[in-house]
Amino acid sequence: MSKTTNKFSLEVRNRAVRLVLENESQHGSRWQAVMSISAKIGCSAHTLNQWVKKAEVDSGKRTGIPADVADRLKALERENRELRLANEILRKASAYFAMAELDRPLKR
Repeated sequence: MSKTTNKFSLEVRNRAVRLVLENESQHGSRWQAVMSISAKIGCSAHTLNQWVKKAEVDSGKRTGIPADVADRLKALERENRELRLANEILRKASAYFAMAELDRPLKR
């Protein structure tokens, strides 16, 4: 889960990105389109520009790691950390019980 809250719903973000991509030709540059549309929806131009770049990566128009792949990678890294921690706990427990077995007097 993100540490920050999203002020804008996914629907608003997608609509803003679509507006930038559709109206880019009506402005002198993409940045001008971003500036115009960001002012209308109430977000910063930098934020909207990031949304546009991310949408392009997800659609394959720009190089980068798509969001679904990044999410999967993050989940696998989290699982890997948890498994390493569990293995370390089991290794220590095994060593503890092995030492306890060695310290126990022999039965005759």
